[in-house]
Amino acid sequence: MYRFFQVFLTGFIFFFPVRGQMMIDGIVATVGEYVILQSEIEQQLMQYQTSGYSLDELRCSIIEQYIQDKLLLDQAKIDSIEIAETSVEGELDRRLQYFIRQFGSREELEAYFKKSTLEIKEDFREDIRNHLIAQKMQFELTSKINITPSEVKEFYNKLPKDSIPLINAQVEIAQIVIYPPLGEEAIFIVREKLLELRKRIMEGDNFGTLAILYSEDGSAANEGEIGYSSQTELDPEYAKAAFSLKVGQVSKIIESQFGFHIIQLIDRKDDLVNTRHILMKPNVSAESKRKAIAHLDSLLVLIRTDSITFEDAAIKFSQDKKSRMNKGIVINQNSNSSYFGLDELEMRDNLVIRDMKVGEISNPYESTDENNKIIFKIVKLRSRSDPHRANLKQDYVLLQNMALADKKNKIITKWIEGKQSETFIHVDARYSNCGFIKNGWGKSISF
Repeated sequence: MYRFFQVFLTGFIFFFPVRGQMMIDGIVATVGEYVILQSEIEQQLMQYQTSGYSLDELRCSIIEQYIQDKLLLDQAKIDSIEIAETSVEGELDRRLQYFIRQFGSREELEAYFKKSTLEIKEDFREDIRNHLIAQKMQFELTSKINITPSEVKEFYNKLPKDSIPLINAQVEIAQIVIYPPLGEEAIFIVREKLLELRKRIMEGDNFGTLAILYSEDGSAANEGEIGYSSQTELDPEYAKAAFSLKVGQVSKIIESQFGFHIIQLIDRKDDLVNTRHILMKPNVSAESKRKAIAHLDSLLVLIRTDSITFEDAAIKFSQDKKSRMNKGIVINQNSNSSYFGLDELEMRDNLVIRDMKVGEISNPYESTDENNKIIFKIVKLRSRSDPHRANLKQDYVLLQNMALADKKNKIITKWIEGKQSETFIHVDARYSNCGFIKNGWGKSISF
């Protein structure tokens, strides 16, 4: 099978804390001035085990990847490549949020490890910093690499048949989306609720507790906290309010693409803010839903009587900004193509589209957008493919990404071969039978 595992696993290393650091530690390898600890390898094994990966030969692959990571880190030091502390802090917070979700709450995480979240973060600060520096070094080595259509074709033609990805049945769809109008009364009710909550907070109630009770957002379980974010990562209106606050201060009511918020600034570090919020969304009335359906019904009449094409109607009337200027064609964010497996579609879309014929247009139906807002839409099934091996006509973007990754992989491999010959590398004798040592590393490694 074709494998991208080894070199580009660097981008997926995920440090997993070991409870109380009770593991008996030892040095697995030394790379220049850096050491690789047994605990680091076991942390990775734990992570891949929880992710459903097979552990066969995984330990050796992880050791090899750590050696490569240290070689990148060594070169980064020579090239004076650094990472902003705000980036380290942001990554620590992102991973901390991941652990909190896994354990259910911040309190359960702290109880399990018998440490505060601040102590857990400090335990991994240096590891995260080094990892981000190694990633940046790898990016520097490959950032200017491009792939041409002829290279994609050559890559595809050289793939063994059993390495060509098997693509499930896929559909290509276009849509016209209408947002049901929000009534003034529904907006008024939400604003009044948020005003009352803000008043309670200003009078001493705990913001986090109220977020748990009232916020209509996934962050409610974490007391409304969303972690460190840059201005570009936040909704523009949310960001404008968040960056204008002082620590502890609570914003006025803010309207964003998600709904209505009140925001509290927890902390600010350079170009990052950590905030918590309470989000509420106006209820969509039955009358608003009726108006949205009526609008789509009228468009259907025009399309089916050839007064306007579906594509022109999408450009002129659809309220979905992403697909509207693409003649309604929906782009799959996972593959950056216009094709979706049926299992990639929202459940309501799946139920409507799975039995449609190519060229058919659905009746209006209710769905939700990427921000979980209620929408109504009609969809046109542009094409449907049967399960097949990837090919250049239907799956060019997928194959292009594979070819580019392969090209970068070869560049990094060649660089590592040169780097390992000039760097002291010692691996514990217990791992002398690892496959990577037999395949090119042997002359560079002592035991």
